[in-house]
Amino acid sequence: MSPLYARHKRTTLAVATAVAAGALLSTGLATSANAQTPAEAAATKTLAAAPTSLSAAARTTLIQQAQAGAARTAQQIGLGAKENLVVKDVVKDVDGTVHTRYERTYAGLPVLGGDLVVHTAKSGKAEGVTKATKATIKVASLKPQITAAKAEKQAVGAAKTLGSAKTSADGARKVIWAGSGKPVLAYETVVGGLQDDGTPNQLHVITDAATGKKLFEYQGIENATGTGKTLYSGTVSLTTTLSGSTYNLTDASRGSHKTYNLARKTSGKGTLVSSSTNTFGTGTASTSSSDQTAAADAAYGAAETWDFYKSTFGRSGIKNDGVGAYSRVHYGNAYVNAFWDDSCFCMTYGDGDGNADPLTSLDVAGHEMSHGVTANTAGLDYSDESGGLNEATSDIFGTGVEFFANNASDPGDYLIGEKININGDGTPLRYMDKPSKDGGSADYWSSSVGNLDVHYSSGVANHFFYLLSEGSGAKTINGVSYNSPTKTGSTVTGIGRAKALQIWYKALTTYFTSTTDYSGARAGTLSAAADLYGSGSTEYNAVKAAWTGVNVTS
Repeated sequence: MSPLYARHKRTTLAVATAVAAGALLSTGLATSANAQTPAEAAATKTLAAAPTSLSAAARTTLIQQAQAGAARTAQQIGLGAKENLVVKDVVKDVDGTVHTRYERTYAGLPVLGGDLVVHTAKSGKAEGVTKATKATIKVASLKPQITAAKAEKQAVGAAKTLGSAKTSADGARKVIWAGSGKPVLAYETVVGGLQDDGTPNQLHVITDAATGKKLFEYQGIENATGTGKTLYSGTVSLTTTLSGSTYNLTDASRGSHKTYNLARKTSGKGTLVSSSTNTFGTGTASTSSSDQTAAADAAYGAAETWDFYKSTFGRSGIKNDGVGAYSRVHYGNAYVNAFWDDSCFCMTYGDGDGNADPLTSLDVAGHEMSHGVTANTAGLDYSDESGGLNEATSDIFGTGVEFFANNASDPGDYLIGEKININGDGTPLRYMDKPSKDGGSADYWSSSVGNLDVHYSSGVANHFFYLLSEGSGAKTINGVSYNSPTKTGSTVTGIGRAKALQIWYKALTTYFTSTTDYSGARAGTLSAAADLYGSGSTEYNAVKAAWTGVNVTS
């Protein structure tokens, strides 16, 4: 697990993850002010490879057409004779490209973790397949070695262990589990009842049908508008849930994201943050572990990050599956860090030195949850140059969240962690216009940059993104002065942050892999720019120029 920053010459944000965890910053901005600027909206509308809005009728027609041809599609992409495809969703790009998402069955059984997306050009030509698993779906026997009743009993027991009350299940169904490792015959049991906070329970438990071992579990579940008095973003609106006569920080409109208080502990979920008045926090710093201000900041940051990804890229949650993560505040005692952990699908925030500066600012929240996006897309390895790109991706999208929120108490900027006082002197943790101003980050690529801590090697990509967005030289944005140099003294003209974000996201989700280095990132962003704006376009040439500006030339 990696924290928000690493302690070397100074404190730096690090990442924590099982798959690709990320630590760092972010507190949300006002929900009422999350619209794109006219320039950002215009930039998004021009993207040929961006999703287009479909009417309900048009979407239904595309789904019906895809389902009618599902058998032919299954054969064309090389599925086995026992496999069938069931259309789940269809996305159509502005240029006519269609991305059809399928669930899979094997011998009539649902294949969990076997989903895939088929990409088809407007001409009807297949352009590739994205699969949840590369494993061949095949099991030796469809006869389970344990009974469904045993699987159901174990699932109910697992729910009770998690603290769920009044649990019950209506039986277990046979499935093929392909979510990890070799596909196996399994049971899926859905446990109902209530969770520990009174929220309805819908815990899905996957049990190996041969050994009885639990393989996986996930929670599948009326909103109110509450008030958050945050430390960093002022007074904001929060979506809350009423349970009995008590409101809690469960945001059912954003995948049921929940905010918990660890009260200085370092394990477990903690206690769901609740209030009798639907107002959370005081707007001032407090060293009390029961204070709800940090929770208000965390809940707000989660909401703004969700809305940023949804509005900017059409992405529904970290995994793009509509399911929210959860946040934990007041972690440990005077813990000067924050981190994302993909194994729990959660963000965790410490309270800083003296427990007086919680790391729950808006850009930190966006940074942390973006580690989750990276883990569930490119999966950039958290070491060497790919690790620097992993960290930079979180800084880039964390910055995007801050600008998107458009909160007067925390205006958008190209500074990372400027609100959380992590250095103890009021300076930011990182600078995107000239990364070396932090005392350790690299402004330009060199053959040794991969030897740096990932929070320092990220400087090359952060600098690239700033140059691509704003260009080189001196300027003032939202009251902050910047002066971005280039390696050779060349002049780079920016294309605007909105377009730069689209290019980075397209590259991350389409062209980056776990081992992508800076040379690969250059190639990937050029391919993304060509897809979105055309090869040889102003945007494409700007990507070239920005990479040259940070000494990545091939």
